[in-house]
Amino acid sequence: MKNSLGAAALGFQHLLAMYAGAVLVPLIVGDALGLTPEQLTYLVAIDILLCGVATILQIVNNRFFGIGLPVVLGCTFTAVGPMIAIGAEFGISAIYGSILASGLFVVVISGFFGSLVRFFPPVVTGSVVTIIGITLIPVAINNMGGGQGASDFGSLTNISLAFGTLLFIILVYRFATGFIRAISILLGLIAGTVAATIMGVVDFTAIKDASYFHMVEPFYFGAPTFEWSAILTMCLVAMVSLVESTGTYFALSDITEKKLTEKDLAKGYRAEGLAIVLGGIFNSFPYTTFSQNVGLIQMSGVKSRKIILITGLMLITLGFLPKVAAATTIIPTAVLGGAMVAMFGMVIAQGIKMLSKIISESQENSMIIACSVGLGLGVTVVPELFAQLPSSIQILTSNGIVAGSVTAIALNIVFNMLPSKRKQPVRVPVQKSAINH
Repeated sequence: MKNSLGAAALGFQHLLAMYAGAVLVPLIVGDALGLTPEQLTYLVAIDILLCGVATILQIVNNRFFGIGLPVVLGCTFTAVGPMIAIGAEFGISAIYGSILASGLFVVVISGFFGSLVRFFPPVVTGSVVTIIGITLIPVAINNMGGGQGASDFGSLTNISLAFGTLLFIILVYRFATGFIRAISILLGLIAGTVAATIMGVVDFTAIKDASYFHMVEPFYFGAPTFEWSAILTMCLVAMVSLVESTGTYFALSDITEKKLTEKDLAKGYRAEGLAIVLGGIFNSFPYTTFSQNVGLIQMSGVKSRKIILITGLMLITLGFLPKVAAATTIIPTAVLGGAMVAMFGMVIAQGIKMLSKIISESQENSMIIACSVGLGLGVTVVPELFAQLPSSIQILTSNGIVAGSVTAIALNIVFNMLPSKRKQPVRVPVQKSAINH
């Protein structure tokens, strides 16, 4: 009995460590797409459920899929900006068409993605992550004011809640340690919502109206539609996520002392592809490994897949309980905005961290970063720049993340992969002096 309770407690600890990251993505995307409270509740619930399914797909170890490591999966923040952009341009059906297509793409390339990794060195992935983080910051700032178009945008109440939440997260992160520090975002959301409740600005209607139990529904938001630029965007996001997951796999490999083979990596990639396909079918999100849970495994020293299985089952159970999902939807927009500044800022920081290791290696890397980040941000701010180009070319230029990513990949090939034709310095033969004779 004690062992069972201990295992359940450890599994719940992993759930708490990833919960804020898991629910923030549907809340941000759903708010940006203007979903109703009922639709937002479904989006949060199905996301939590599929986080559990995706996790279990990875921890199993059969002939076809599963890395067989104690890894927790959740929706990737890398997809937030692209999903919002795709939804704004083509509608929500195109989001899920692109997710479905990118999942199938990952399944197809899983067997040989290891050989494609060379096209995604840190200079490329770091640039892409940095671009995505930068393009997300305006979303956070708008939410800090109460949400774009809100009648009380920038009110003292919204600003107080936003900065109060951000300050709380900063203080927890500064003075707490270990697990408490790891869930600082979650604690900040709770504290901000409590403060907002005291101020009388929290609406509990969504919780009252939500049912106690529901069944999942494929294509809840309608049949998917397929747009080439949206598919290309999500495939790039998927490949960047696979590169990040590869790092997580090897980190867990070291912790658990399990040597990974190319076949193991292929099964891991395939499991992620299957999870992304399920995200497209059930109108959820692309899924990837969560690094915060790796830190928790390292901190606790508990490396058992059984604990992660319990976490996955807990997530699946919560996904069938709309009241639990609805509880997260009552978080005021301003509170979300305060937490989002920290979360998206950390995305940028992660990108900068990846780039800091290689930017000084060569001037070529500096040029790759300068052009890709500059172009990615520029197209995001001025999307009409390429409006006169043919639609076939606009597939690569209509979205800042795609434009920046393609630029980084192309320039990396030009500077770091093609044979160099630089002139070698001319060596002047040294004449022997008479003294030497």
